[in-house]
Amino acid sequence: MAGSGSGFEWMERLFRLSENGTTVRTELLAGLTTFVTMAYILFVNPNILKDAGMPVEATFAATCVASAFATLLMGLLANYPIAVAPGMGLNAYFTYTVCIGMRLPWQTALGAVFMSGVVFFLLTVTRVREWIIEGVPQVLRLSISVGIGLFIAFIGLRNGGIIVKNDATLVALGDMRSHGVLVAVAGLLLTVFLMARRIRGGLLLGILATAAAAILAGVSPAPHGLSSFATLSDPFLALKATAFQMDVAAALKVGLFSILFSFTFVDLFDNVGTLIGVSRKAGLLDQKGSLPRIGRALLADSVGTMFGALMGTSTVTSYVESAAGVAEGGRTGLTAVVTALLFLLALVFAPMVGLIPPQATAPALIVVGVLMTTDIRSIRFDDFTEAVPAFLTMLMMPLTYSIAQGLAFGFTSYMLVKLLAGRHRENSAVTYTLAALFILHFILSRR
Repeated sequence: MAGSGSGFEWMERLFRLSENGTTVRTELLAGLTTFVTMAYILFVNPNILKDAGMPVEATFAATCVASAFATLLMGLLANYPIAVAPGMGLNAYFTYTVCIGMRLPWQTALGAVFMSGVVFFLLTVTRVREWIIEGVPQVLRLSISVGIGLFIAFIGLRNGGIIVKNDATLVALGDMRSHGVLVAVAGLLLTVFLMARRIRGGLLLGILATAAAAILAGVSPAPHGLSSFATLSDPFLALKATAFQMDVAAALKVGLFSILFSFTFVDLFDNVGTLIGVSRKAGLLDQKGSLPRIGRALLADSVGTMFGALMGTSTVTSYVESAAGVAEGGRTGLTAVVTALLFLLALVFAPMVGLIPPQATAPALIVVGVLMTTDIRSIRFDDFTEAVPAFLTMLMMPLTYSIAQGLAFGFTSYMLVKLLAGRHRENSAVTYTLAALFILHFILSRR
């Protein structure tokens, strides 16, 4: 039994480590790997929310606390190695569409986020969420995993500076002579070597080695004394500026149906996509391709969203970077618990977290992307009615920078192509309903 005789028996009982083919050491490494690959959100989220008028120190603390709470719930309630944090895209929608575009106070926007969490909670505790998830066609289940792999790899290439923004062609090859790109490429070669040799902890070792190389190359600032590893400010004092400041009454008065719909809709399908894709790679799906305890996983996210709004941050969602911990061997909620504890430690050791540059996590994300694309071999590309929705699902996730948008194109095209091919019987009531909701989402979405 994992941990037997070493004081870890309670972990074995709580997380069923042996049953899931893992050990305490593996889960600890996986949790650390997941945290390191997604720690960027601690700095990116406050920088986005500050444009909505929210104080940076408070939103940093809120991001740490909300991520720790929601991830801990995921680990203890659902026993899955999935980390939860404020979602990219959802935070931009919160700031630039709701607060700036509609000129609403951030307190009102937080009220809308809280309400979306309540709606998500109600969908979760009823049969609606099971009905939705069971209605995902097999071809889309396979495509989700591949699409997330491409999405993660794209994030890694961007973080490493290998792919950059270009006004003429949208994206282009970065400066391959720059120190940052050279560090990322060297880290990728090292990580590939470690993974090819099946060295335990290869992803984490690659991240740490690349971070060290980034400091030596001047890409990341070197630590200067103890001040580089700890902050003297009181994070909980800073949190008071946003905690319990949401205004639900104002949100109800304004009547934010389109905003509430977008928050709830994107959160639901980001979670469904991430949970199915990452869990498939972890081998956690049952024989029918369904995810056991998915209700508990979605419950953790909905409660986490409500808690996050109370603390002062935008909608939380399951993170695709959790796949890095899964690739490291994480299989149970212990991985998530470790990640959650590290989010709490980040309140005190924020500067140390900041020493790990994007170039250091880029190689791990690219390698994880490679690992997640293996399901493409199971897609029936010889059937055009399966190939089209599969292709659009996989392609649109990285191109729109959204798992939910990829699913939107996948579901809508699946329903339409089956109808056009005279195979309407392969469309279920779920397929029709979700396709209609996705079309409504396209109509209501505002940039």
